[in-house]
Amino acid sequence: MKVRVLYHDHCFDGAASAAYISRFLRSEFYPGAEFAYTGLAHRADQLFEDSLFDGDVNAIVDFKYATHPKVTWWFDHHQSAFLSVADAEHFRQNGSPRKLLDPSYRSCTKFIATMVERDYGFTAPDLEELVTWADIVDGALYADAKSAVEMEAPAMKLTLVIEGSQGPKLVKRIICLMQHKTLAEIIAEPDIQAEYKRLHGTHLRNIEVIREAGTCERGVIYFDLVKYGIEGYNKFIPYYLFPESAYTVSVSTSTFRTKVSVGSNPWVREPLKHNLATICERYGGGGHPKVGAISFPIGAVEEARKAAAEIREELKS
Repeated sequence: MKVRVLYHDHCFDGAASAAYISRFLRSEFYPGAEFAYTGLAHRADQLFEDSLFDGDVNAIVDFKYATHPKVTWWFDHHQSAFLSVADAEHFRQNGSPRKLLDPSYRSCTKFIATMVERDYGFTAPDLEELVTWADIVDGALYADAKSAVEMEAPAMKLTLVIEGSQGPKLVKRIICLMQHKTLAEIIAEPDIQAEYKRLHGTHLRNIEVIREAGTCERGVIYFDLVKYGIEGYNKFIPYYLFPESAYTVSVSTSTFRTKVSVGSNPWVREPLKHNLATICERYGGGGHPKVGAISFPIGAVEEARKAAAEIREELKS
């Protein structure tokens, strides 16, 4: 038997969710199964091809809902969990105790852990560290921007590797290790430690690029990374550089999309007034109330910049 786990790629919570549900499914339902992993990324032309669901059992975690009949398990915690109104209606009409959504959870990992204990009595005490850090990372529960950017804890170093490594191989290896090793043991693995050191050098350069490219006007940081070729960056760098800010809007490109990222400062003093997921949904994106993103096609830089400019003006208000 083959269990295919599809997860939000290059995301600590996505990897941790894949690890936790694998422990649960192997323990409670499919003890002798082969587990295989596929990372999913948000794209402008988001589609769930039939070929993705090649398992006898298929599970999606920390990603949008799929109406495909071969999807057995689904857990998500995003406000923007559905690709369309029709998908949302499909979820409501085809209710299953194995397909669950709750946007009130900071992390999908914590949501899965809570639900499988409630419904099946399953616990994994040795994975409490993983669950706790998934909540910290996805909920931005760091003491301050300095802690988030300087990344002393093993989980934060792993986040850099998961978000910054190229291709699926290393993230899949980390998912397998997360199921039975501590985060300190994982980051100490020679190949993972080597990748961390490489990416940390890039991280330090990204700080300087964003310092150079970034501006902050009426509490809104903006920077455009297109000419620098930077696909991803530590999302707390802007607040480290501009601590009095409330929001960030940025434009970047990658091999499969042009992206507008929208975030909010976890340490801002004034109450935040905007739901960023709702704003991004207007442009075909989504996310959480405090962080969101929009995926445009490859090459649609001017379209992305136009959306970013409109969002900046709205957030300034």
